Amino acid sequence: MSGGLFALLDDVAALVRLTATSLDDIAGAAGRAGTKAAGVVVDDAAVTPRYVHGLKPERELSIIWRIAKGSLRNKLLIILPVALLLSQFAPWLLTPILMLGGIYLCYEGAEKIWEKLAGHEPAPEEQDEHAATEPAEHEKTVVAGAVRTDFILSAEIMVIALNEVASQGFVPRALILALVAVAITVLVYGVVALIVKMDDLGLALAARGTGAVSTVGRGLVRAMPIVLTTLSVVGIAAMLWVGGHILLVGIDELGFHPPYAFVHHLEVLVHDATGALGGFLGWLTNTVGSAILGIVVGALVVALMHLIPKRRKGTAHA
Repeated sequence: MSGGLFALLDDVAALVRLTATSLDDIAGAAGRAGTKAAGVVVDDAAVTPRYVHGLKPERELSIIWRIAKGSLRNKLLIILPVALLLSQFAPWLLTPILMLGGIYLCYEGAEKIWEKLAGHEPAPEEQDEHAATEPAEHEKTVVAGAVRTDFILSAEIMVIALNEVASQGFVPRALILALVAVAITVLVYGVVALIVKMDDLGLALAARGTGAVSTVGRGLVRAMPIVLTTLSVVGIAAMLWVGGHILLVGIDELGFHPPYAFVHHLEVLVHDATGALGGFLGWLTNTVGSAILGIVVGALVVALMHLIPKRRKGTAHA
């Protein structure tokens, strides 16, 4: 009786050790997969603050929370199951689907540039008036746009992570991707929340008299509009870079190699010719090449979406 009990306890202990080892392996794999997606994570963090730019300060955290929940739903309820099923039964579909998302990102970035150049952006006072007259509808539109863009970036993050754990079994793969989804969402939107509330922190510090703390607070208040505007520009650039890079790699994987080979060749030349700065400048070369492709593709889609319908409308009136 006692021998059987001790044998059972040994089996339980062995199972616990095996489970702990498996969890360590999953956590390690999730960490490696998340690291590979770090570039897109930075882009995600840069893109998001522009969606709360101009909103009332007391509504900023609420909007970020709603976007974060939408992002987590995207990752866990849509992207994760679809990515797992496709990787299991139709892995050849992942690249074309990801490229469609890349085209959308290029379009989003190019459209923002076109609106600025063409003067089609509403003036800040018009944005504030619209937000004041229809705050609920305005916030709903802001959240929907942010979650839609986040979907593409999240898909890129999850596919990069998926490629890193492709050799794992189905269940470990699912657990690793779920862990990556939760960790990256918390990281991105935690950072975004800190960024957009830095001005409130600055006001609180500035109210503490005239010492060094107050000086730092006033500096934060003065700096935050510049930081948010800069992040908005970086976010637009990030959409073009990430979208262009998705297309560049996707075209190569589908069998048309010259565009990727050309950019990669330039990257290697710059890397080898610039010594200690080779790694950074090589990466920058690849990034610029991806962004140029993103601008070209985005501009073509903007033309199709905006200019051609207007010409048709003009022809119909004629």
